[in-house]
Amino acid sequence: MKIGCPREIKPQEFRVGMTPAAAQEAVANGHDVYIETNAGAGAGFTDADYTAVGAKILGTAKEVFAKADMIVKVKEPQAVERKMLREGQVLFTYLHLAPDPEQTKDLLASGATCIAYETVTDRMGGLPLLAPMSEVAGRLAPQVGAWTLQKANGGRGVLLGGVPGVAPAKVMVIGGGVVGTHAAKIAAGMGADVTVLDRSIPRLRYLDDVFGGSFKTSYASAGNTIELARQADMIIGAVLIPGAAAPKLISKAQLKELKPGAALVDVAIDQGGCFETSRATTHQDPIYEVDGIMHYCVANMPGAVARTSTIALGNATMPFMIALANKGWKQACADDPHLLNGLNVHAGKLTYAAVGEALGIASIPAADALKH
Repeated sequence: MKIGCPREIKPQEFRVGMTPAAAQEAVANGHDVYIETNAGAGAGFTDADYTAVGAKILGTAKEVFAKADMIVKVKEPQAVERKMLREGQVLFTYLHLAPDPEQTKDLLASGATCIAYETVTDRMGGLPLLAPMSEVAGRLAPQVGAWTLQKANGGRGVLLGGVPGVAPAKVMVIGGGVVGTHAAKIAAGMGADVTVLDRSIPRLRYLDDVFGGSFKTSYASAGNTIELARQADMIIGAVLIPGAAAPKLISKAQLKELKPGAALVDVAIDQGGCFETSRATTHQDPIYEVDGIMHYCVANMPGAVARTSTIALGNATMPFMIALANKGWKQACADDPHLLNGLNVHAGKLTYAAVGEALGIASIPAADALKH
């Protein structure tokens, strides 16, 4: 199979869909790999790193799209990239279609087969291709939140860990999944007073067993959420519903109840955000203020640490990419129900129910797509 990896063109996106290690695996399996020139530069990989393992370098994204049977990317395809997709081509990348009707419409029109990293599952009910980026974003959240809290950036002027004789910042993490666990772990490591909220009592039990000494846990009822929010210096939103829009956990009206200069870090912004006043920002202009509350809502947080993110993502996607290349998408999805869960669009049909519900578009079961 011809596998193509274009350079990411979304602003401030420095990751790349294929590492040289992934390219090497694909070549070893007998496939042709085409990389757009300088695609890996933002993550510290040179064209020479790719040619050394047998990949071929092409000058433009247009050539990569024209050559490849399967396109491997990181971010959802931008409008100009969507025009280059063709019927029968496989796209393997993050899609996040639920809050994005324009992209969904274009992908349906392209006739391509689109498999989304964020809806591929595993045996434990986890999301193995979202997990590495969730780990990165979770660990990054207290770091960027601490920066947002600095007075010069509009924050409360509170040091996360405090100092002897001065209490540390109160950090509230809403959601105890992968993002929330890693955020709480790092915030606690920085010396903050951390509470994690979740609606799963078994999950709270697990967090208490494993991290009991590092941070506290609380049940995420609406009452508990606002009560803890009033006391918090930093609130990290880490709630995900696979493939669907994130629920709104703090309303605009509630902002006036928070401490002036408190920092909201919305890690769920890729899925529409979990605070009512969230809107996507970039690494160049990451924060804004609403009613005295600072919001950090960068839509691709892991892009800030592109090298770590690229390698972590490459490790996770590689076995799926190789299966798709070795068997073809149809056989690979038929053999692996977890990969089949990643199928969002095929031949002009939506194949993921949660996206259909979010956008009001009819969908077919993914298994039905295997019959076409």
